[in-house]
Amino acid sequence: MTDPLVQLFADVLEVNPAELNDESSPDDVKEWDSLAAMKLVAAIEEKFRVRLSTKEILKMSTIGRARKTLQEKKVTV
Repeated sequence: MTDPLVQLFADVLEVNPAELNDESSPDDVKEWDSLAAMKLVAAIEEKFRVRLSTKEILKMSTIGRARKTLQEKKVTV
């Protein structure tokens, strides 16, 4: 079963989910540019029904940090 957060990132970035993990970041995923980052925020907010502050968004520099931010909001990911 695919991790729902990794799958979301894969869908938005249009990459194979097997290429992503909690350490994945814009530094090592070429598709993760500034436009993709905005799309990721919108997709995360929609899928997990949360609102992210600017501070929270800026902290999400890896998939793992995005996961931690969501868990702090009591989202199971």
